[in-house]
Amino acid sequence: MNESKKDVVELDAHSHKRGRGIYLLPNLFTTAALFSGFYAVLAAMNAQFEKAAVAIFIAMILDGLDGRVARMTNTQTAFGAEYDSLSDMVAFGLAPALVMYEWALYTLGKPGWLAAFIYTAGAALRLARFNSKLDVADDRYFQGLPSPSAAAIVAASVWVAVDHDISGENLAVVAGLITGLCGLLMVSNVRYNSFKHIDLKGKVPFFTVVGIALVFAIILMQPPLILFLVFALYALSGLAGAARSFFQH
Repeated sequence: MNESKKDVVELDAHSHKRGRGIYLLPNLFTTAALFSGFYAVLAAMNAQFEKAAVAIFIAMILDGLDGRVARMTNTQTAFGAEYDSLSDMVAFGLAPALVMYEWALYTLGKPGWLAAFIYTAGAALRLARFNSKLDVADDRYFQGLPSPSAAAIVAASVWVAVDHDISGENLAVVAGLITGLCGLLMVSNVRYNSFKHIDLKGKVPFFTVVGIALVFAIILMQPPLILFLVFALYALSGLAGAARSFFQH
């Protein structure tokens, strides 16, 4: 999700009348992310589930770039923020639900499409809540599981199963639980670290770079499994933090 939207709100509040055109560069990345989500749906409809999962992860990368490009080039606009939200809804709301439904949930009948709808509605509600609380939200945390992370869990779980030649019919119930739970976590009040406090421009020790290289090497060894574990642990981290806060109070 484009976390620069808060800056856009502040920028537009003090800006004068803009021209009729729109900035091309950041919106190219947003359009590419939108296309990746659209392609994931088409791939799933043609039973190409691995391609569908990869397309969702590509959309995540592109979605992370559009905001950074906008900030670097000083081309943040309200139009770009709204366009980014619509792209997020397709790539991280609709596409993962349809991919999971086409792979496994259809075998469950009504419970299957209900799980897919819960996920889709959860993504839509989370985006709406995020956009409505830009001026009061704590930048250090997300309220609810971010939709890209939820999409990553759904897409990676399909990717892992396909990579190991496991049929969706054999994991339909598990797929339904994963999909529904991700949808509910998106609209929950569970707080997740945004990692925005990390200074990417500052200097780091040499061995930090070596560690990053090792992380990439580990991911490349088994991309679907490692990505699933990373995002699943991130989802569980929020639940663990919520449980710790509950018992402390």
